[in-house]
Amino acid sequence: MTETRFRRLRSLLYVPADRERFVAGAAARGADAVILDLEDGVAESAKPAARAALAAAVPLVGAAGARVLVRINSRLAHAAEDIAAAVRAGADGLLVPKTEDGQWLRLIADRLDELEREAGRPEGWTRLIPLVETLRGLDRRAEIAAATPRTLALVCGTEDLSAEIGAEPDSAVLRLAQQQVLLAARGAGLLPLGLMGSLAGIDDLDALRRAAEEAVRQGFEGASCIHPAQVAVLNQAFTPDAAAVDRARRIVAALLQGQGTAKVDGRMVDAPVVARARRVLARAGVAETERD
Repeated sequence: MTETRFRRLRSLLYVPADRERFVAGAAARGADAVILDLEDGVAESAKPAARAALAAAVPLVGAAGARVLVRINSRLAHAAEDIAAAVRAGADGLLVPKTEDGQWLRLIADRLDELEREAGRPEGWTRLIPLVETLRGLDRRAEIAAATPRTLALVCGTEDLSAEIGAEPDSAVLRLAQQQVLLAARGAGLLPLGLMGSLAGIDDLDALRRAAEEAVRQGFEGASCIHPAQVAVLNQAFTPDAAAVDRARRIVAALLQGQGTAKVDGRMVDAPVVARARRVLARAGVAETERD
């Protein structure tokens, strides 16, 4: 079950960890999580400075109410230092790029056990979000999803995966990969995060809205974004509207009467329908018994 800290992850805003002005601005944009990037968003020569910047950036972003995640580097030479710096700064979790098997996640989890003890943090505090963005990783998606209890969500990295297979990020091939990662996430009780397509077109917010609405229909819980203007679009798309919340409450209430089936709005509902209704309420951030 997702803990209270991560009840909703509708929008996850990437920002380079070494850009102080961008970090300060990201903290006030309303994203459910801010991803302080140490990987692709940071030049090789700037990686040590970006890592050092976490000590100030993590508490700054956290004070504004967003969950604070750090995308570490995939190269071992950087990753070990990235992980240590993120934990010492108090990050809520790590995005693990180019995850290709469960063993890598278990090694990270073991190191997190040590670092959390040293920092005096609760065991298991630092959660993991693997990025499945290679063919090898896609093939081992179920293994990755089940590797460690620290894993919170699963993401299909469409840009890197499309580059590897020579496809456009919005192609039918990438749609299949997204669906496979979603199913692996659900099968392991994780949050599936992602969009059907690319984030690169930052100016076309209407296209982003359509992609997010389709992602909701597919079963995704939220998505990452690369520009502050995209945050509000994702938050709205991944938040059920008042009518959907009202219907979900009535569905749950109807089945709480002890019957196996019930009729709501002229349609029969049963256990699977109630499960979907409860997911709607969770996405809306309201309790089943909460009243307006």
